[in-house]
Amino acid sequence: MSHPEAAPGSSLSAHRRRRELAEAADGRTVDVLVVGLGATGAGAALDAAARGLDVVAVDAHDLAFGTSRWSSKLIHGGLRYLASAQFDVAHESAVERGVLMTRTAPHLVAAQPFVLPLTPLVSRGQASLAWAGLRAGDVLRLAARTPRGVLPAPRRLSAAEARHLAPAVRTGGLRGALLSWDGKVSDDAALVTALARTAAAHGARVLTRVRALQVGGTGARVRDELTGQEGEIRARAVINATGVWADTLADGIRIRPSRGTHLVLRSEQLGVLPAGLHIPVPGETNRFVLVLPQGDGRVYVGLTDEPAEGAVPDVPEVPESDIGFLLDVLGSALDVPVGRDEVAGAFAGLRPLLDTSAAGGSPDRTSDISRRHAVLTSPDGVTTVVGGKLTTYRRMAQDAVDAAVTARGLHAAPSPTAGLPLTGAAAPGRLRALPAPRRLVRRYGTEAAAVHALAAHDPALAEPVLPGHPVTRAELLWAVRHEGALDESDLLDRRTRIGLIGPDREEALPAAREILDGAAAARP
Repeated sequence: MSHPEAAPGSSLSAHRRRRELAEAADGRTVDVLVVGLGATGAGAALDAAARGLDVVAVDAHDLAFGTSRWSSKLIHGGLRYLASAQFDVAHESAVERGVLMTRTAPHLVAAQPFVLPLTPLVSRGQASLAWAGLRAGDVLRLAARTPRGVLPAPRRLSAAEARHLAPAVRTGGLRGALLSWDGKVSDDAALVTALARTAAAHGARVLTRVRALQVGGTGARVRDELTGQEGEIRARAVINATGVWADTLADGIRIRPSRGTHLVLRSEQLGVLPAGLHIPVPGETNRFVLVLPQGDGRVYVGLTDEPAEGAVPDVPEVPESDIGFLLDVLGSALDVPVGRDEVAGAFAGLRPLLDTSAAGGSPDRTSDISRRHAVLTSPDGVTTVVGGKLTTYRRMAQDAVDAAVTARGLHAAPSPTAGLPLTGAAAPGRLRALPAPRRLVRRYGTEAAAVHALAAHDPALAEPVLPGHPVTRAELLWAVRHEGALDESDLLDRRTRIGLIGPDREEALPAAREILDGAAAARP
């Protein structure tokens, strides 16, 4: 019996990386060099390659190494931006959410229900305001032409219905709840991987562990971080998509990072969660803490919006003040509060907000800085894209490529990415018919059957990487063969999210090393 394989031309591997890095630095001049392989950078690589341009995309670390893997996993419709009168940002978010859910990544992005419990801490005035906001969010859905069958309408819940969907919420004085729906990606790093692989299928050279040492309008001096060898990649246009590090490669840009922190809890601490939760932050009119079940035995609780001062680290640290804040808000709504010793892990991402204010005139809170993205071209011709958010990566990428093409006089077709399915994408009916577990379909789409077949052919690969966690050894092998994973961190921290809990990561390390060693031995 034959089984489907990886999408043609999309497989990223150590062998392909070596070959394409040598090609990229052999003296030729490519059309576009993209620096940074988060969602926006990988999206720009795909956008440019899909227009027929010759593309190289590099990252000093790995796919989704920076902010893109530290999100809430929400693909949201921009409701919060209505409250601050950012109507264009709200509409753009709703449109891009619809693109992901209906055309480009329906296997990765699905509807997520949320319950806002009306506890005694939520006044009737606040409840009315929240309900009006949810109705406005549904108008955004309609304006974006996202079908009702994809995102159901918000509705009011009785106290009994609220207890069913949110059993962990304190029942004393519960008046009911508000039910709403938004988009949620099964894994933000998986979305970036799908973007990078789709770009590769369109001919882009996607090169991780390649650091841009110096960038100019005609290319970049780069270093292979695996060998230390330096070289030059020449390009007619350069796009700087390095997020919170963008101002280190381009002059005249001020980034004001905002830290968004999440807690990682084990699911048994909150019990069954048929829906996520919106918990109002006391004293705030339009701010909520989110409780997001992940389907892998874990729950995320987030998020903060705090200024991050000083040098930008590779991996942001989580301060105790953030953890305390999230636990306090969570405890305001739960029947049994979660203690500090019950927090299994925590992570923080830095939003690359563009500071457009005059010196000394920045808003006091990063939450007050606009989430609009900006595309800027430096005097030497480097195009930088900053700001925005995960939901709008595709539009950010399109705008960046448009600007680079115009600034450098390249000939390219219009962007096709609003209708271009990512690797693994298919219509819902086809996805439901795949002979593979639903969990794999939500992660790999049409390639789920091929991942499942690895385990079927070798029972050892069907074993979980660690007890109680759904990820199997077959998924690690797939990541090495097709998703560009080069080491244990790639496997445990980005291709899977096992590494979010330290003890789980330690327990999974032997399996990751065994898979990597076996794959290396099998290479020609």
